[in-house]
Amino acid sequence: MPRAGLTPDRLVAAAADLADEAGLEQVTLSALARRFGVKDASLYSHVRSLRDLRTRMALLAGGEMIDRIAAAVAGRTGRDALAAFAGAYRAYALEHPGRYAATQLPLDEALATGSTALRRTAEVTYGMLRAYGLEEPDLTDAVRLLRSAFHGYCALESTGAFGAPRDVQASWDKAIGALHVLLLNWPRDDRPSGP
Repeated sequence: MPRAGLTPDRLVAAAADLADEAGLEQVTLSALARRFGVKDASLYSHVRSLRDLRTRMALLAGGEMIDRIAAAVAGRTGRDALAAFAGAYRAYALEHPGRYAATQLPLDEALATGSTALRRTAEVTYGMLRAYGLEEPDLTDAVRLLRSAFHGYCALESTGAFGAPRDVQASWDKAIGALHVLLLNWPRDDRPSGP
């Protein structure tokens, strides 16, 4: 492939494909250069470093993932929205393991600032949770709980760690039902503030 055809977007897309095929840890500038048939140095006019490349991959994958989630939750509220959100999250994580792994990386602040994907993720996620009557700081706490639950489940499922004969989908559905009940009954601190 001619060097003139290289662009940051093409490099990031190729890196994301490589991550899905071989794993995020296999995405290096050397591996990507081999994919394009160029020398490593040729990539530095398009990305600053491996960290820059991985941040761009995370933003690409985050955008893809939130597009899928937003489409799934559109017009839904409560348990239906939660189940749609969770289902789209899980499907993306299992279908695109390398891209999904990139979404878990700490981001380069310079690139992350002003990211449309990150802004949209916050809007969709907080919008779904506001239907449960949550406000700050409970919104942030609920986001962290859901992210932990979804990520943990997907990480365990993707490695085949659920060995019991119970159907994995049935357990997932039960977990979403339990999260819905928890969100409906979110513990609120009604104590007056102050010393």
